Amino acid sequence: MHGLSRLGTGSNRSVSPSPPSSPRFRHGRYKNFAGGGGGVGRGGKQSAANKIVFVLISTVFRRKGVLLFAPLLYISGMLLYMGLLGFDVVSLKNAVVVVHRRSPPGSVYRSPQLFQKLWPHMEAESNATHNALMTAWNLKMHQGWKPCVNSIISKTGFSELPKSNGFLIIEANGGLNQQRLSICDAVVVAWLLNATLVIPIFHLNSVWRDSSKFGDIFDEEFFIHALRNHVNVVRELPEDVLQRFDNNISNIVNLRVKGWSSAAHYIQKVLPKLEAMGAVRIAPFSNRLAYSVPSNVQGVRCLSNFQALRFAEPIRTLADKMVERMVMNSSHSGGKYVSVHLRFETDMVAFSCCEYDGGEEEKREMDIARERSWRGKFRRRGRVIRPGANRMDGKCPLTPLEVGLMLRGMGFNNNTSVFVAAGNIYKAEKYMAPLKQMFPLLETKNTLTTPEELAPFKGHSSRLAALDYTVCLHSEVFVTTQGGNFPHFLMGHRRYLFGGHAKTIKPDKRKLALLFDSPHIRWETFRRQMKDMLRHSDVKGGELKKPSGSVYTFPMPDCMCKQTEAAANESSLSF
Repeated sequence: MHGLSRLGTGSNRSVSPSPPSSPRFRHGRYKNFAGGGGGVGRGGKQSAANKIVFVLISTVFRRKGVLLFAPLLYISGMLLYMGLLGFDVVSLKNAVVVVHRRSPPGSVYRSPQLFQKLWPHMEAESNATHNALMTAWNLKMHQGWKPCVNSIISKTGFSELPKSNGFLIIEANGGLNQQRLSICDAVVVAWLLNATLVIPIFHLNSVWRDSSKFGDIFDEEFFIHALRNHVNVVRELPEDVLQRFDNNISNIVNLRVKGWSSAAHYIQKVLPKLEAMGAVRIAPFSNRLAYSVPSNVQGVRCLSNFQALRFAEPIRTLADKMVERMVMNSSHSGGKYVSVHLRFETDMVAFSCCEYDGGEEEKREMDIARERSWRGKFRRRGRVIRPGANRMDGKCPLTPLEVGLMLRGMGFNNNTSVFVAAGNIYKAEKYMAPLKQMFPLLETKNTLTTPEELAPFKGHSSRLAALDYTVCLHSEVFVTTQGGNFPHFLMGHRRYLFGGHAKTIKPDKRKLALLFDSPHIRWETFRRQMKDMLRHSDVKGGELKKPSGSVYTFPMPDCMCKQTEAAANESSLSF
């Protein structure tokens, strides 16, 4: 047998033709632009000026002139956007002309000034009875969805596991959710190849610096059992197989698979080598499977991510206690609380190449952090760092103060319980103070647990992230501030649990950059803009997966069915 293929046929893509090119315009020449031959009476200066204007206009509007000036206009526009060029403001001071450089709107961190202006208005609303926490989501407008992974897989799968074609060994790297991505995709590849999956090996990452093994983070026994009807999983290679490679796993051929490879690639290229050698390695295995695969293959992804992967017992025990404590602290709001994934650690601020209000000291610290974690990457020849352009483009991590401003503007009052999921915040004492001022009922994993409870997890970033993940998963409102695998997986998991709605605030950071750089904005205007942003997040909460999207973030419709469809599938499976 040459690998039982579970791959469906691909769909043909139609390519729409390009639109026709624009017609060319021909501009005639005016022989007597200055009014015939009589312009002498008005003076030679006016005639000369008219001729100059004529020459400029005719040059610009001729075809060759447009082609000449278009690149210059484009370059000028880009320089303006990146902040290299700016409109200068001229003022008189003691009879001396003073030229001030005006920064493009949204390019400078002025949030502290805005906070000082708006804080009195927030204080005036401190005792307001209404809290957006209770009305954030209009779930009636969203069609209810229900998980139906098993019915999706059973439509095209085998009644029982066929004979294995060999052993698949993969190496997962990165942080918690990058590892999660690699594990789930490895399950899919093993399913495609009818291979036996060896529990993934975790690579010690230079940034995350966590030596945890698979069993330290995830429940191995549960993982193997949950997949038993779909993929055979073993903890390690059998002795007889390992002996064929001189008891050294490094002697097993390592296949260099390109990133985002299709399911067909694994069938055509990897399967023959797996059958010939009995075992293959793929290391690294980060982002090695395309997002766009047949629906039944997506079902295996969802089975692995949402049902087979659960955290190890020590993590689950403490995480459940943390959720219970957040619910108890939020008894005044029916046990509902807000969770915020705050990406304002030193490394994140350094990597973003954004500037805040720390002056030369901040620049020096960020240079050191960049060199420590990404040696030489930011000092390569030709690399240009544009902090202002990054901020205008929405690429700067939100500060704790900015998160607080946004939430208070949306209508979350100071009685809202807030859980902050984060690593070590950059200059935490300075930057966390305003957020605590706006939300006194603020907790982190350090305040929600005792030092004794947290001690076994210290020094293990992935295990700590698993605690944060669980508390965020069960919050009424989740706020993402900087992208990455953590919020992407969490949004998908929340959709899977909450009937298809992510219940997530995903702010428009380009718009926020402009608003935070408006020190004269009125509280009413700011609040209206924030509530509009909250409504937009509500609408986008039930978004379906697009062809190029990730099923880990958008589980509908590949892994979930509408309520009526789910009921029909369940009844058909019962016969």
